[in-house]
Amino acid sequence: MKIFVAGTRGIPNIPGGVEKHCQELYPLIAQNKNEVYLATRTPYVSEFLDTWQSVRLKHVFAPRKKSIEAIVHTFLSVICAKFTRADILHIHAIGPGLMVPFARLLGLKVVLTNHGPDYEREKWGPVARVMLKIGEYLGCKFSNETIAISQIISDIINKRCDRRSIIINNGVPLPEKSKSAEFVESIGLGVGNYILTVSRFVPEKGLGLLVKAFQGCKSDFQLVIAGDADHETEYSRKLKRLIDASPNVIRTGYITGEALNQIFSHSGLFVLPSYHEGLPIALLEALSYGLPVLVSNIPANLEVGLPEERYFKSGDIADLREKMNYLIAKGMTDIEKEKLRYRIKNDYNWTQIDKQTIAVYKKVVTPQTSNSHHPLSHC
Repeated sequence: MKIFVAGTRGIPNIPGGVEKHCQELYPLIAQNKNEVYLATRTPYVSEFLDTWQSVRLKHVFAPRKKSIEAIVHTFLSVICAKFTRADILHIHAIGPGLMVPFARLLGLKVVLTNHGPDYEREKWGPVARVMLKIGEYLGCKFSNETIAISQIISDIINKRCDRRSIIINNGVPLPEKSKSAEFVESIGLGVGNYILTVSRFVPEKGLGLLVKAFQGCKSDFQLVIAGDADHETEYSRKLKRLIDASPNVIRTGYITGEALNQIFSHSGLFVLPSYHEGLPIALLEALSYGLPVLVSNIPANLEVGLPEERYFKSGDIADLREKMNYLIAKGMTDIEKEKLRYRIKNDYNWTQIDKQTIAVYKKVVTPQTSNSHHPLSHC
């Protein structure tokens, strides 16, 4: 099949959950004798490659303005997909979902992956939230098939759009942990002696809450925040000032490759204090390294099914601080860490996700095929 992918900022090594999803999935689909084209957003591309791991990259203009970036880029990508004569146009996220009816009018067969209700993110104003809700509705109503990355998102689609969706979870590769600590030590950290979070600098990630809670921790651990803002805002500037003024708190900016491998490999505790998530890849990554984790008790995190002690009350500084102190003192055995890695390998496996996604494509391309033996679960 010839598949055209839109709705992502691009690959490789462009920050974001959707971007990581696409970076892992589409090389597998391309290596499975499919022709895959992926539209990048030019402001985020540092090296204009023609192909990457068998995926053909189409560098499509996008304005560097968050309110119109996704919709302009997706509109141009849909036209590009039409000229490419794609069998399938796969659009990711509900903002780009606004363009699904346009794509269908052009005769394209469309799969939409809903990565979560983005209108719940604090960074969006009232007009943007309305547009995102419209994008969710139009994308789910007019796509040939809709994929949800979690049961919670599938339930939202069913309720808001009166539409069944196919549940295909996010995945994460099982990494080979780094034996080197060169980068970790270069930023003043000790092996196993720091709390880690990996996140974009946006309000819904709860990073300010984490920094304030950390100040009352009764240990010699440091706090490392790996990430940055896609678009600099008053919130991100205020957050950076808070981090830089806080003792024993380090921000690394966006890191990838060996540096990111080291920072995960040698962490003593991973914390995700988000107020909103779809199915957080950062959490799955931490579990793939066998890290002890502590996360907010929002629905997306609860769906991962961690022990009760691994959750704190969302937004509660005192509970977050208390749980951090407890888990730092408790530690985790090597057997417990390997059990986490084994679960990730089995439940969030990209090879399986590849097969499930291709099955959706085949269903759309040959809709007359009976669904009675379809291998995917519907909500």
